[in-house]
Amino acid sequence: MLPPPFCPFGAARVLALKATVALLLTLLIKARIRITAFSALGTALLLLQTLAFLAISAGLVVVAGRRRPAA
Repeated sequence: MLPPPFCPFGAARVLALKATVALLLTLLIKARIRITAFSALGTALLLLQTLAFLAISAGLVVVAGRRRPAA
C-alpha cells in the first residue's frame, strides 16, 4: 500500500518505519555475529584451560615419580 503523494505525515511515518526495521535487522545480524564469535572464543579458551590442566597434572605425576626414594 503506497501513501498518497500529498500526505507528508503519512510518508514520514512509512519512512520512519522502514528505517526502524532496517536498524533492527542490522542490530540482529550484528548480535548473531557477536554470539558466534564469542562462542568460538569461549570454546578456544575452554580447550586451552583443559590442555593446561592436563599438562600440569602430567607434570605433577612426573615430579612425584622422580622423588620416590630408591628402596
